[in-house]
Amino acid sequence: MITRTPLQRVKVVGLLGALLGCSAALGACTWQSTEVVTTASVPYDYRHRHPIAVTEADQSIVVFVGRNRGGLSGPQRTDVMGLAHNWMREGTGAIIAEVPIGTANARAAAASYQEIRTVLMAGGVPSRAITLRHYYPDDARTLPTIRLSYPKISAVAGPCGLWPQDLGPNIDNVAYNENRPYHNFGCATQRNLAAMIDNPADLEQPRPESVAYTSRRNIAFEKYRKGQATETTYPEADKAKLSDTGK
Repeated sequence: MITRTPLQRVKVVGLLGALLGCSAALGACTWQSTEVVTTASVPYDYRHRHPIAVTEADQSIVVFVGRNRGGLSGPQRTDVMGLAHNWMREGTGAIIAEVPIGTANARAAAASYQEIRTVLMAGGVPSRAITLRHYYPDDARTLPTIRLSYPKISAVAGPCGLWPQDLGPNIDNVAYNENRPYHNFGCATQRNLAAMIDNPADLEQPRPESVAYTSRRNIAFEKYRKGQATETTYPEADKAKLSDTGK
């Protein structure tokens, strides 16, 4: 057993106090924080917030029908024939023809449907792929129309116009405080890009190579063999140039 005098006990207590004070001072100089500070960066990509999805959507046209005329006009026949050609290329289901009934133009609409059916079949659509449905118009003030629609594979994005947070400074606005793009940013661009895609399969895989244009290729090879320029010449190209008058 070690015995200390009162003076020794005072020295030991003082030394421990000095060590504790020094440790507290050094600890106060060390600042620890788990917060991640991001400066001048955009962590969220608009293509992830508004992705372009490949889904099945309806392609449709309307045919206006008067009260006293059954059948189609010239432009209407062109529209229906165009619908038939598009269905042959991209349709994934039957063509639905919605014809109004119980209206003033119901008789004319029925006669127009028969011509529509004939035009569709002339465009290559089989009769089993044309389905007739009747409907009662919701608004008696509008002119009832014949609606033609079919499903197809489409690329879609959106919906746009969603503003879940304010754009200005706000204590609860995480996007503003962390310099992130607002939620609706890029939605219109994605939606317009999806509307311009002709074949949604291009988003997933490349198209196979098409057959080479043999005639044009032979002409280019012949010019190359003779040491001539292989580019195509356009005689009318000079007419598009600006006039040199006044120079």
